[in-house]
Amino acid sequence: MNTTRRQLLGATGAFGLTALGSQFRARAAESSASPTEVDVVVIGAGLSGLMAARRLRQQGMKIHILEARERTGGRMIRQTTDTGAVIDLGGQWGGETHHRFKTLVGELGLEMFPSYYDGKGVLVWDKQRIEADMAKTPESSVLLFDSDQIQQPSAEIAKAKAAMKLFREIAASVDPSRPWNAPNAAELDRTTIRAWCDKNSGSRLSDFELEWLSVVGGSGGFDPWDASILHLAWTQSVAPQDEAPEAWLLKGAAGQVAERLSAELTSQISLNSPVHAIDQTDNNVSVQFGDGKRIEAKAAIVAIPPPLRQRITFTPDLSAETRSFLQRSPMGSMIKVFAIYKKAYWRRKNLNGFGVGNLKTLELTADSSLPSGAPGILASFVTASAAVAFQQMTLKQQHRAVLDDLIAYWGPEAGEPEELIIQNWNEESWSTGAFTSFVTPGAWTTYGRGWQQSHGRVHWAGTEASTRWPGYFEGAIEAGIQASKRAVAQL
Repeated sequence: MNTTRRQLLGATGAFGLTALGSQFRARAAESSASPTEVDVVVIGAGLSGLMAARRLRQQGMKIHILEARERTGGRMIRQTTDTGAVIDLGGQWGGETHHRFKTLVGELGLEMFPSYYDGKGVLVWDKQRIEADMAKTPESSVLLFDSDQIQQPSAEIAKAKAAMKLFREIAASVDPSRPWNAPNAAELDRTTIRAWCDKNSGSRLSDFELEWLSVVGGSGGFDPWDASILHLAWTQSVAPQDEAPEAWLLKGAAGQVAERLSAELTSQISLNSPVHAIDQTDNNVSVQFGDGKRIEAKAAIVAIPPPLRQRITFTPDLSAETRSFLQRSPMGSMIKVFAIYKKAYWRRKNLNGFGVGNLKTLELTADSSLPSGAPGILASFVTASAAVAFQQMTLKQQHRAVLDDLIAYWGPEAGEPEELIIQNWNEESWSTGAFTSFVTPGAWTTYGRGWQQSHGRVHWAGTEASTRWPGYFEGAIEAGIQASKRAVAQL
């Protein structure tokens, strides 16, 4: 590693969003200039809040957005690195059935390109490195790879497929909007993922596949003992990994979507304006924010993650069941990692950058490079309890842990990145964790029935409020649109 590269690695290891620079901040109105009365006030300027506000303004409504951060975008934020690469520190992918997101991208004139899956991926299993093709169907898959190529005992593969078949049957029985109505829901909701595996898996391969779904596979960065098998099945009912949710990327990164929406709404956004209280009557809401300011509206849309809703005082108060459900809906733990190289060197070896393994730090890598492969970008994640342990390491130890696993996947060249960027979402006070929340055992069947129900004139948005692709941009857009419809119905 040359001197310049050492300097880069030392400088970029713990990159916080507060250091992103003015290019990521909306030219928004100061809170002192915010109006005193609007039709709808939107709380949160992430993608969901921005979409709700945009829809309302298109229908002639007077709106205003209150954002606690000094920037817009929420968990949709991009960064230009020292080497000139543009990366998404938060979400980045679109999927084959993410129709609303694809439509929005077209409206904004942005360019999509397919994620790179040409060639073989890599499975690292018990320190053995195996190159294998991606599975063409769920039935032929183990850990997303062609089961005939992963060099595991046929009996283990058969057990793994049988367990995943049973799990998929449970997921197919779950109503996305009413998981508590699934057959045997109460028992499934009391059974952790880990306990279900002990009874139904019989294979370390399927144990790991279900763990992978919980820690990084679209579900929210939680361990298999943190949530029930009902909750995991629900995540695959509303956001099925079999429907290729990481199918495409955007040139210039996805974060520019939030930037462009913010530019459309500049005069209707107040930054540095956390909301403290929402009081409502039969006819209006009064929102207290910032340093004691208030704004009156006919309705409010709260487009923030469930744990952050608990920072707001509601009058009248939320129902006891709603409070209990929020208390049982924590954010997962998630740290995103980028290793940036001059070129995507793995491509010349007929490898696609997709890696899965039972390694200590990185259980997933994915090629996030442009079609040209220059620069070469590997995105990865440190999740759940591994993320908690990781963030207690020194910066030098973090780098070593990441590089060791990258080398295990992609060979010695992986240990020589031009830049290594680590974004710890657990340290973001207005996110507090992963790309979505999860639900603890028993919560769906005991407290979940009102999870999407409006609180009078207060309506819920944010990706967690969606029954389509929660945890993804598609879910954020869906929730924002549905909340705007409910608000309009009251006006």
